[in-house]
Amino acid sequence: MVFEHEIPEGSKLYFAGTAKTKRIIETKASTLLSDAGFEEILTPLFSYHQHMSVCDQRELIRVNDSENHPISLRADSTIDVVRILNKRLGGNTEHKKWFYIQPVYRYPADEQYQIGVEIIDEPNLSVALTQATRILNVLEFSPLLQISNINIPRILSEMLDLTLDDFRHVNIEKFLSLKIDWLTRLVYMQHADEIDAVAAIVPDAIKPELLKIKELCEGLEYPNVVIAPLYYAKMLYYDELFFRVIEGNEMYAMGGRYKSDETVSVGFAIYTDALIDALHQ
Repeated sequence: MVFEHEIPEGSKLYFAGTAKTKRIIETKASTLLSDAGFEEILTPLFSYHQHMSVCDQRELIRVNDSENHPISLRADSTIDVVRILNKRLGGNTEHKKWFYIQPVYRYPADEQYQIGVEIIDEPNLSVALTQATRILNVLEFSPLLQISNINIPRILSEMLDLTLDDFRHVNIEKFLSLKIDWLTRLVYMQHADEIDAVAAIVPDAIKPELLKIKELCEGLEYPNVVIAPLYYAKMLYYDELFFRVIEGNEMYAMGGRYKSDETVSVGFAIYTDALIDALHQ
């Protein structure tokens, strides 16, 4: 039996304090991004291309359009933003810096609000990371910022006959059992100032990927940063440098470099609902 006041599990309800906090977060973020030269975009709730955005298509909420073509509720914003700007707007705009504040939906009824940023045709992740940390700083909130490079697990999985799941689940015991000195150093590495010493002893294919992490960390104004060179995020589009903002088991933001239709871009999403809970606590 479904009572009149019930809402589906996973759906969001904001009122009083949480509604006010949500509005404060979104207002501060949009003001900061607008002042930094970003334009706002709101993408359609329904999309033909969401299968390109999620790893598990069973997470999509599907319906059909008037011609019976399959469409999905927006489960991710990044690829739709890039495709709309490149394919639909095309020559009508040369603007490259965009942000959005909108929810995404996953099966069966999971609703999640996001503040997202996409910087089109920009390969330097520090440009996006700077905006993400500025938003967190203006909210006076500084969970752990973890910086990784997805290329490192990919290269090591082929080099050492490991699976990507070993890296995704951080199988430290398996890494240490190989008794490789430089791999052990990578397991325990946490700070950018350790990179030069380890880069001197890793295989040549790994060295430039480590130095990309070091370069991203240089000049970063954020009080709580670690590096995780062996962390692997299973994403359809992030392909190199990657960051996430975490505290315990909660993730507050995630971003990275990605390629769509041969266009290299960078971006991130801040998870508004997790942020609301944390600021209230």
